[in-house]
Amino acid sequence: MKLTKLDKKERTVVAVGNVMIGKGLVVIAGPCSVESEKQTMETAWAVKESGADVLRGGAFKPRSSPYAFQGLGKKGLKILKKAGEETGLPIVTEVLDPRDVLLVADYADMIQIGSRNMQNFSLLKEVGKTNQPVLLKRGMNATIEEWLNSAEYILREGNHRVVLCERGMRTYETYTRNTLDLSAVPAVKGLTHLPVIVDPSHATGKAELVSPMSLAAVAAGADGIIVEVHINPEEALSDKEQALNPEQFSGMMHKLRPLYQFMSGLE
Repeated sequence: MKLTKLDKKERTVVAVGNVMIGKGLVVIAGPCSVESEKQTMETAWAVKESGADVLRGGAFKPRSSPYAFQGLGKKGLKILKKAGEETGLPIVTEVLDPRDVLLVADYADMIQIGSRNMQNFSLLKEVGKTNQPVLLKRGMNATIEEWLNSAEYILREGNHRVVLCERGMRTYETYTRNTLDLSAVPAVKGLTHLPVIVDPSHATGKAELVSPMSLAAVAAGADGIIVEVHINPEEALSDKEQALNPEQFSGMMHKLRPLYQFMSGLE
């Protein structure tokens, strides 16, 4: 029996610390990479002050080039945890290796499975053996059915605390980093009881497109968004083109919550 296709009238709400994903609009924000304690702390406080609910940040980074910044590893986890404790924000970070699942689970409130690892079945099974909330990103070349089957690997191991994340697909379009499939949001919410959020940062790869696509995601019925914010994007060690600065993030947040409230009033 497909666990993602249980009674859809009873929608799953995933608790991440004191934040409930699937109940109201949840905003996850923070730097692509944990680069230093100063950069992470300043960004964490900036997103907190603008209304973010969860802090994101990469300690282990999957990079297309082996020569690109790979993250700070365990040191990055410690910095991220400190930022979460000081701001009161629960944290989500990516795990790349099945051998690191328990390590990451010791520091993070939520474990992220990135696009490149959506069909890393050994990794999916390992996070499924934990009771840690899991953010499962759609693979860049994955169909909706393949995406849901990846969620099944986690659910079958006993971990039902799964949140799906649409982050764009690879198409022949080259202007944007990927092509954001917002139709997947209502489609997947009709197929499963799991919460669905959207990542417009990786979908577009352009900071100026993040706010419009975040608003569009809310209008499409997403349970939340995850966006990259850096205290100084020009100095970011990874994905600087798609990172919002604190002022841009604040401006977006002033539009996002009112839109969600308006859309909720139409239901």
